[in-house]
Amino acid sequence: MSRISQRVTAAVFCVFLAGFGLLHLLLPDRTFSPVENRNLDQLPAFSWSALADGSYTAGLESYLADQFPLRDGWMGLKTRYEYLLGKREFHNVYLCGDTLVGKVEDDSRAEQNLDYLRRLAEKTELPLYLGLIPTAAETWREKLPAGAESFDQRSYLERARAVPGITWVDVAGALADHAGEGLYYRTDHHWTSLGAYYGYSAFMDALGEEPLPLGEGGTVSVDFYGTLYSTSGVHWVRPDTIERYVPDSGVTVEDIESGETHGLYVNSFLGEKDQYASFLGGNAPLYIVRNPAAASREKLLVVRDSYSDSLAPFLSQRFGEIHLLDLRYYRTGVDQYARENGIDRILVCYSVENFIKDVDAVFLGQ
Repeated sequence: MSRISQRVTAAVFCVFLAGFGLLHLLLPDRTFSPVENRNLDQLPAFSWSALADGSYTAGLESYLADQFPLRDGWMGLKTRYEYLLGKREFHNVYLCGDTLVGKVEDDSRAEQNLDYLRRLAEKTELPLYLGLIPTAAETWREKLPAGAESFDQRSYLERARAVPGITWVDVAGALADHAGEGLYYRTDHHWTSLGAYYGYSAFMDALGEEPLPLGEGGTVSVDFYGTLYSTSGVHWVRPDTIERYVPDSGVTVEDIESGETHGLYVNSFLGEKDQYASFLGGNAPLYIVRNPAAASREKLLVVRDSYSDSLAPFLSQRFGEIHLLDLRYYRTGVDQYARENGIDRILVCYSVENFIKDVDAVFLGQ
């Protein structure tokens, strides 16, 4: 390379760096990235002690990375480049055609949490149902890229089914029977309202009752981008739609922590990033759902994760009162809660991925 070419290259590189440095100074710092669905690091406060122990420079590095000009665009460009090179796994998310599927990894708590479930079965005198929900990585296993690794959910479900003292809810079987349908969102880890309906149907089968017909759904959103879209960096897939099948009239949802009462759906979330939170209102320690027109006056306790947010509308047609207990935020012994609140039946309902990782499952056995 000639001396002139070297100088031109160096000059272009310096202009490039200077331009981005100027952009960084001119553009305001962002506090939140809707694309990544997370808070962004801010400029750390300087102190000599922080500089000495390295925390200041580490914080500064994270700040500069998070506030890099046009960060979202550069991340998308990087992901597209990796895709063209043949990569199909991005931050533990598999790209399967036009569908994003989260990778499920083994966890040391998996067997321990089954033991906590055994303790609950031994302790409670109430009918106890177990409905573990396989993720898309299991139900849609054939969509995964060749050689893709994922936790063996099928084997784990068989071990869970063998827990004595529980009535098995065959959610996996119900979903497998309809695997060709839109059971999960393409950009989010949750099941859709249709998937939740088949989960509800499996629970009704376990009760020995006929599920209500699905009915006609209504579309409430056509621009939902979920958690897998945010974490993967794959931003060229089309958005999801959100459907509802159960009307909101006559059903109330009480948020015990805030003391507020609303309907089955909180439509304000449809204008935010986390549109799935429009079911019930998102994560909360304890919701109590009441329906005076339900088929029975029974009280159902659902020990759950966020998959039950879209399951609750269907359950509300059968049970007059549903207590939705999230042990991540409401730490109490399940049997004790059931006895103190006049519960008639207990349903433990998690996705397999969340159940095998839940550090708060210890409260199942207390």
